[in-house]
Amino acid sequence: MRRNQSTNTRALTLLGASLATSFAAIPALSQDVAQDWFTAGQATVQRNLELRNQASNGVAKNIILFIGDGMGISTVTAARIHEGQLRGETGEENSLSFEEFPNVALSKTYNTDAQVADSAGTMSAMATGVKTKAGVISVSQNVMRGDCSSQAGNQVLTFLERAEMRGLATGVVTTARLTHATPAANYAHIMDRDFEDDGDAERFSNPGDCPDIARQLIEFESKVFGSDGLEVAMGGGRLAFIPNNQNDPEHNLNGNRLDGRNLPQEWVDLAPNSHYVWNREQFDNIDPAATDHLLALFEPSHMKYEHDRPEDEAGEPSLSEMTAKAIEILSKNENGYYLTVESGRIDHAHHETNPFRALADTVEFSNAIRTATGLVDLSETLIIVTADHSHVFTIAGYPRRGNPILGKSVGIYSRGEPSLADDGLPYTTLGYANGPGNDDDSAGRSDLSAVDTTAPDYQPQVTVPLSSETHGGEDVAIYAVGPGSDLIRGVMEQNVIFHVMMEASQLSTR
Repeated sequence: MRRNQSTNTRALTLLGASLATSFAAIPALSQDVAQDWFTAGQATVQRNLELRNQASNGVAKNIILFIGDGMGISTVTAARIHEGQLRGETGEENSLSFEEFPNVALSKTYNTDAQVADSAGTMSAMATGVKTKAGVISVSQNVMRGDCSSQAGNQVLTFLERAEMRGLATGVVTTARLTHATPAANYAHIMDRDFEDDGDAERFSNPGDCPDIARQLIEFESKVFGSDGLEVAMGGGRLAFIPNNQNDPEHNLNGNRLDGRNLPQEWVDLAPNSHYVWNREQFDNIDPAATDHLLALFEPSHMKYEHDRPEDEAGEPSLSEMTAKAIEILSKNENGYYLTVESGRIDHAHHETNPFRALADTVEFSNAIRTATGLVDLSETLIIVTADHSHVFTIAGYPRRGNPILGKSVGIYSRGEPSLADDGLPYTTLGYANGPGNDDDSAGRSDLSAVDTTAPDYQPQVTVPLSSETHGGEDVAIYAVGPGSDLIRGVMEQNVIFHVMMEASQLSTR
């Protein structure tokens, strides 16, 4: 025993000497800078202790599920840096609002038939607690995509439906079409995500009598026992709700519906204090105290990217503004509420290999979460933030700290000139493994020396040319705060998020 102790002592002495020699070769930080890092680390631990003690226990009266569509970890990192640099900082030290939540886990996003997932299957898993196929919405994997006859008996109750049956207020907010896969998975059951209105029926081999997604939103009250319908539904996608003999109120377009139904008018007629708005002025005039049901459809299709959002009279509110209005309406219910908020266009910008708009929408997503956190009582409200899937979006090249995240890669030891690849040409820090790129010459890459890669429309060079960039298959992060948030931990199957919400809210016992 003594001989072993002596051996261990000598080993530790040699290790200490070795480390001292190694550290001596590293340039010393000034005492002030070193102390700043040390103090900041202590403050972070103390903050997390306070949050854990404050908000992990008790029952969640309210739940808000935030979905950053396509917001993989590389997107979070790049958006964090981008937001900081917009304030004139180096950016790397910045944190998005939800990155300060005390509980973080990883989510496995595959579908039952797909290694790399789509939004329909992934959101269905979170909404129902059951994993399913790509392309179908809140039905089990037994359904054959596009075949209405396979749907009967395979619908799976969603958390939103369960909340309505228990008397909670419910809402869905998105920057995509309200009938798009992620928002639709909360209130609809359909054998194909593309069946957004009855005009889509001809695309399927057996559309049968299955009601389209837009119709299911308006008919929600009649199909869910004890429900008076969703209290809030906001996003884009007007054309799926209006008949084909009626013009869109803002654009020279006809609606898509073949059944002649005017679904926004039906929404207004369903119950007292129900309102429909389609522009910002109308939205601003909505009084939450006098509104029990609000349908808002701000665009014929998807809402605009945050960077392109107009400020004129017929413009759109931001995701933050929609989130605040939704919470104000839903909070009137003494039983509590369930709200899903999706930043849907992060995904679309990535498909277009457009990092500028993807990051701008991610920053606004963070703003919406900060807005929500400031409006609720975290001792009774569980907030979960996650993504449905990732994208093949990369951050690489050894750029020095503070290098513009949208710019060309400038190395740590360079004199301010962009780093050069083996072909002698500069390259950007951000890139995509596939998708539409800016190179038409198959003989080699374009010279980016004179190109402004920080421009809103710039598309980075890609490895594999495709007409649309694809999703990524790696895990995404889950962030949580509030009652039950301590159940978010480890590496989780994506459908477990539903079961966390059920346990945190004690919904089955209310």
